[in-house]
Amino acid sequence: MAIFKSSVSSSVGTSAVQVLTATKTITLIGVSVANIIENPVVVSVVLKKGGTTSAHVVKGAPISRGDTLIAVGAEQKVVMETGDVLEVISNTASSVDVIVNYLEV
Repeated sequence: MAIFKSSVSSSVGTSAVQVLTATKTITLIGVSVANIIENPVVVSVVLKKGGTTSAHVVKGAPISRGDTLIAVGAEQKVVMETGDVLEVISNTASSVDVIVNYLEV
């Protein structure tokens, strides 16, 4: 049976934060990155397969003050397998909140 789940990481900044580590096969159905400060920021969302091989979901995307970047959603889905890690990093300290919605099989 599939189960809907979510993960929240607040005040992500200039150090890469592991916002989700897959403990079984999952499908990302939504990844939102919200700018929570008064200035524009630039963010990257990275998928590490097996925790090592990196591929960008989004690289160097600008987010204006008060806006949200939808890194995964609508028709785009991303499958993560056991040991895969999703990381988010910003160019500004404590500047974004991240919400990850996923389906666990």
